[in-house]
Amino acid sequence: SDYEVRENVVIDSTQFVEQEEGSREPPHHFSIKWEDSKKASVITVLSADELKTALKKKRGKASKGKDPYMIRAVSGEEDNNEFVPIAAFETRGVEPYAFHPMGGEFVIESEGGLMFDGVDVDLGDDWGDYDADHDIAVSVTDFASKFEAV
Repeated sequence: SDYEVRENVVIDSTQFVEQEEGSREPPHHFSIKWEDSKKASVITVLSADELKTALKKKRGKASKGKDPYMIRAVSGEEDNNEFVPIAAFETRGVEPYAFHPMGGEFVIESEGGLMFDGVDVDLGDDWGDYDADHDIAVSVTDFASKFEAV
């Protein structure tokens, strides 16, 4: 086949790959050297500002209104049954195809402002809790993910 697959790759957005002195590659969070390839393939996790700049370069000008590709918080009924961008990556020579939550990486905020840290949202499982101070049920149901090239 024309491609290789690496399963269960973990990318930590707080850690950059250590590079050799004098490297011309920009800082990145993941690197792999494929067999028979001259250059390493890299993935960089983009901040919201970096994503905004990348989208502006790609489109040639700032888009009007709410950009569907901008990373943002998921908000209640407005985003029910919709995919909402939670991360953005710049990739070179590699194509992510699946996201697998490892557990505890989500922070959920109730409509009343109570934060639930370290929420484990597994694909296919539901999560729920209760904000007693504001008398609000809080839940994540039918979590699904996808990668979409922009």
